[in-house]
Amino acid sequence: MSIVQAKYKTGVYIGEVVEMRESEQRGLIKVLAVLKHPTQGDLHNPKQTEGVFFHQRKALAEFEKTWVPLATIKPYEGDVPSYSDSLRSALEEKIDELMHKQSEFSNQSLKHLQELKDEYGL
Repeated sequence: MSIVQAKYKTGVYIGEVVEMRESEQRGLIKVLAVLKHPTQGDLHNPKQTEGVFFHQRKALAEFEKTWVPLATIKPYEGDVPSYSDSLRSALEEKIDELMHKQSEFSNQSLKHLQELKDEYGL
């Protein structure tokens, strides 16, 4: 099977293609590493905190299988980092990005990301 980069909701992952369903325009990938940690909050109301349910969004787990749109699947070149190292790096990158912004959205996101960091054991 081939190693790919794929998007799932607001996260980006390195994974192994398990199955392709061209007729349904989707592929099943098995997660090997995290490139971009998912954005916190309501996907339908991005960057809003009032009047919405502010979701905590976890990264997909190591070896978790998920269907992704074929359009988001791209070949991945290079070494595949360990899942734990990639999760730590993606989470730290997301936290650093939000630390430089002064908004209620950033504050709530940081709170959720810190909780996830503890839950992940990082």
